Amino acid sequence: MNAPDVNIRNAATTVLKRAADNIGRIILGKDEQIRLALACLVARGHLLIEDFPGVGKTTLAHAIAQVMGLEFQRIQFTSDLLPADVLGVAVYDRERAVFEFHQGPIFSNFILADEVNRATPKTQSALLEAMEENQVTVDGETRDLPQPFFVIATQNPMHQIGTYPLPESQLDRFLMRLHLGFPDRQAERELLQGEERRDMIEHIKPVLDGSKLMSIQKQAAGIHVSGALLDYVQSLLDFTRNSPMFEFGLSPRGGLALLGSARALALIDGKDFVLPEHIKQVLPAVVNHRLVKTSDELDAKKQTAADFMAESVPVP
Repeated sequence: MNAPDVNIRNAATTVLKRAADNIGRIILGKDEQIRLALACLVARGHLLIEDFPGVGKTTLAHAIAQVMGLEFQRIQFTSDLLPADVLGVAVYDRERAVFEFHQGPIFSNFILADEVNRATPKTQSALLEAMEENQVTVDGETRDLPQPFFVIATQNPMHQIGTYPLPESQLDRFLMRLHLGFPDRQAERELLQGEERRDMIEHIKPVLDGSKLMSIQKQAAGIHVSGALLDYVQSLLDFTRNSPMFEFGLSPRGGLALLGSARALALIDGKDFVLPEHIKQVLPAVVNHRLVKTSDELDAKKQTAADFMAESVPVP
């Protein structure tokens, strides 16, 4: 890598670390989740945050949008939300005798789909084309979404009343799934004594904008992955496809998700190549929501799918 490329990479790493530090002042004690969330954004993926109400899911999304300087829209998903409420609707203009399209909140850079599993599957699926194709189709006409485009969806645990499980096809569209969990005692003490989080978010100064973010995303896509590391990723994929512990294995999309996430994490760490540690660090967030276990054996051992894979497949 020549000197100009190194300087560009170092500048990207510096600004991403500054973003992580700013978000970390809002979301206390969750540095690793913040790091993975930024990696998801840099890898051009979408993020699902699953946890109980009140642990900071929505606050994290607000903080990321503010730090990144992106146009932000929040969609509160409820049981009576319709697809048209998300995508938009064509309204007849009598004076001009034409239908005029009124854009829905999906036409923004940064979408927070709050409590997405409280909406019906029909409305949940309205996100599907947007997340996969960066476009929506309404009344037979396809419309491009603004770039960059990033969705953070939050959901509550499935056993809560009034929730609808996300379809498997929708889950696979999320590059990562994260759990925040409760803060540790020290972080919670600081939270209880500190300033209101909403007020703090309003005072965060953006460290990026849309065009700079897309430049960083392009840099991340060019991070080098060695042949040996590609062998490791393929071994992980093969293991899930041949293991009796899973109903079905990871798809090629899952392999690409692993590589893209690891490249983004390498850039955040200031590396111009991916290390095996990067693969292992993103593994839980990338694969656990994609794999369906066939028995309770792993649960009895308190192992996730990612734990089982990392333990069973040797690192080159």
